[in-house]
Amino acid sequence: MTWFDSVIPNASASIKSVRDEGKKFVGFYCVFAPQELVLAAGAVPVALCATKEEPIADGEKYLPRNFCPLIKSSYGFVITEKCAFFNNSEFIIGETTCDGKKKMFEMMETFKPLVVLEVPQSAKGMVQKQYWRSEVSRCKDEIEKRLNVTITDEKMKEAIRVMNEQRALMRELVALNKADPVPLSGQDLLKVMWARNFYFDHEGFNEHLRELIKATKAMVAKGEGAFPAKTKRIIVTGVPTGIGAEKVIKIIEESGADVVYIENCSGMKQYLFDVATDGSPLDSIADKYLATPCSCMSPNMGRLELLADLAKDYNAGGVIDITWVGCHTYNVESRVLKDYLTKHGNVPLLQIETDYSQGDTGQVKTRVEAFLEMIKKP
Repeated sequence: MTWFDSVIPNASASIKSVRDEGKKFVGFYCVFAPQELVLAAGAVPVALCATKEEPIADGEKYLPRNFCPLIKSSYGFVITEKCAFFNNSEFIIGETTCDGKKKMFEMMETFKPLVVLEVPQSAKGMVQKQYWRSEVSRCKDEIEKRLNVTITDEKMKEAIRVMNEQRALMRELVALNKADPVPLSGQDLLKVMWARNFYFDHEGFNEHLRELIKATKAMVAKGEGAFPAKTKRIIVTGVPTGIGAEKVIKIIEESGADVVYIENCSGMKQYLFDVATDGSPLDSIADKYLATPCSCMSPNMGRLELLADLAKDYNAGGVIDITWVGCHTYNVESRVLKDYLTKHGNVPLLQIETDYSQGDTGQVKTRVEAFLEMIKKP
C-alpha cells in the first residue's frame, strides 16, 4: 500500500509534469462522465475536489446551509481557488444526477466552461438509451471542439481497452476480500480507489494494481489479513465517500468490524461493468455509463439486486448505508433497500445520515457499535 498512500499527497505536484508533456486536463465530478472520450482526445480526465469539510463554510456563502455537503464542498473549492485540478482544467464535464448539482453548475459556469450531460430519469427502455447516446455523442463533439482534436473510433477503442483493463483489475483485487481473514481493510480499499482519480498515467496505475494484487494473493495464501479471522464483515453503500469524508468507514473499523466492500460510486460502482468491444465504440461507451445503478434512476433495481448478491458473495453480516444530509434520492432509497435486503437474504441494514463534520462522531459510533452487536460473525 506504500505507493498508493503517496499518490494523493503528490497529485497536485504532478500537474506540472502533465502540462510539460503538452497534455490538457478535463475535470469531472461524477462517474457518469465518459472518461474514455477524454482519453481518446489525448487529454487527462481528473476527478475534482469535493470531499473536504474546510471549503464548506465558503460554499455556504452562496448555497443554502441545508444543501448536500458534497455540493457545498465542491463549490467552496471553486470560489476559493483551492482545487488545483479545477484551476488547471480546460473545462468541466457535469451531469444532471441531482437538482442541487444542476443549479451549482449554473453558478460554476461563471468560473469555468462546462459541458453538462442531461442524464435520463430511467435506464430502462430504448427511448432512454437513445437519448443518452445522443448526449454522449454531444459530449464527444464538445470535447473535440474545445480541445481542437478529432476523436476517432480507433482512439476510443484504445481508451476502452485501457479502462476495461483497469476495471477488471479492480474487480480482481476487491474479490480477494471474499477470503477470511480479509486481506484489505476498507480504508485501504478506499485509498486505492481514490488514488486512481489522481494518478494520470492509467497504464502505470494498472501496473501498480497488478503488483498489489500479487502481494494480496500472497497474504491470502498465508492466511494473513487486515483483521483477525471471523471478524464481522460489513458492506458500505450509499453516497460518494472519498478521502476526507471517510469518517463512517473509519468508525466501523475502529469498532471492530471490517469493511469488505465499498459499493458506492467513489467505490466499486464505477468498476462494475466493462465497455463492450463490439459494435459502435461511442454507443458502447454510452451504454456502459447508463447502466450505473445510481439512486438518480427510477426505478433502480440494479442497486438492490447487486447489494443482495454482494452480501451473499462476501459473507457480509450487514450493510451500512451512508447518506449525506440533503441527498434526497439516497435517503428515500435507503428504506427501499432495507426492505429488499430483508426479503432477499434477511441482511440487516443501518442507515447513517451525516455530513462531513466531526460533530456527530460520537452518535455515529454509538449507532454503529449497537448495529455490530446485533449482526452475526461469519
